[in-house]
Amino acid sequence: MLEAFVLATVFCGFFGIIFKKNLIMKIVCMDVMSTGVIAYYVVLASRDGLLTPIISKAKNVPYADPVPQAVILTAIVIGFSIQALMLVGVMKLARDNPTLECNQIEINNTP
Repeated sequence: MLEAFVLATVFCGFFGIIFKKNLIMKIVCMDVMSTGVIAYYVVLASRDGLLTPIISKAKNVPYADPVPQAVILTAIVIGFSIQALMLVGVMKLARDNPTLECNQIEINNTP
């Protein structure tokens, strides 16, 4: 059930990227989609168990793999830096164009 909600988040972000025309909204939808992908990865990685692999008295219990957690932290940092870079690009476009609608920008910049 949790996987369905996470996949719905990914699809909402994906369809937002396709159907929204404002560049800021496209960046927000990309962030929503990225968050959904990260959440899906975390849900799949924690399926084996909820315990951390720390030395304890419990023997032979399933535990959550710590490697995907490190990969996810890296993905979050990279996603944040890409989002900041895209927002800087949109700020540059906003100085040169009166609108941030994709259709209007394409019309204004077509030779």
